[in-house]
Amino acid sequence: MRIMLAVALALGIAQPAWSLSCLRPDVARDYAFAAASEDRYIIAKGRLSFDATRLPKQGVNLHQKPPKQTDITAWFDGQSLTPDGFTRRFERDVVLRVECLGPWCGNTDEGTHLAFLKQDGTQFIMTLSPCGSMTYFNPTAEQEETALACMNGERCSPDEKIKQ
Repeated sequence: MRIMLAVALALGIAQPAWSLSCLRPDVARDYAFAAASEDRYIIAKGRLSFDATRLPKQGVNLHQKPPKQTDITAWFDGQSLTPDGFTRRFERDVVLRVECLGPWCGNTDEGTHLAFLKQDGTQFIMTLSPCGSMTYFNPTAEQEETALACMNGERCSPDEKIKQ
C-alpha cells in the first residue's frame, strides 16, 4: 500500500485539495469599492457579446495553470446608470478582463449583465474575477434597484446576510 501511495505521489496523481473562499457578490459593496477607488467607474446594464472560446481554461491541472489575466474584446449594448435609472445609451467595445487565481478563473456567458466598468482612458474594462464581483449576469430587479439607490445617496449598505 505504501509503495502504491509513493508511486501515485511521484506521478502527480494525488493532488492537493484546494479551495477558494469568496464573499457573496453584493452590488452595494461593489458600489462602495468603486466610489472609494481612485479609478473612475460607470455602471451599465446591457447585452454582452464576446468569443467564449477565448476564455481561459480552468481546473486543477498543476502542469498548465491558466494565465493570471486574459483580455478579450467584447461588445456591450445597453444603458449606463444615471440618477433616473439606466437611461443613457451605452453601446461600444469593452475589454473583458478575466482574472485567474491559481486554477480558478472568472467566467460568464453572453447575455444581459449589470457591470461596474472601469474607465481607463477611452477604454472601459469589465472585470471577471473567480469570486464574481463587479459583474452580474442576468441581474435581478433588486440588484438594479440597489445600484440606483446607491447612486442617489439612498440606503446603500452591503448585505452581509447569506441568502439561499
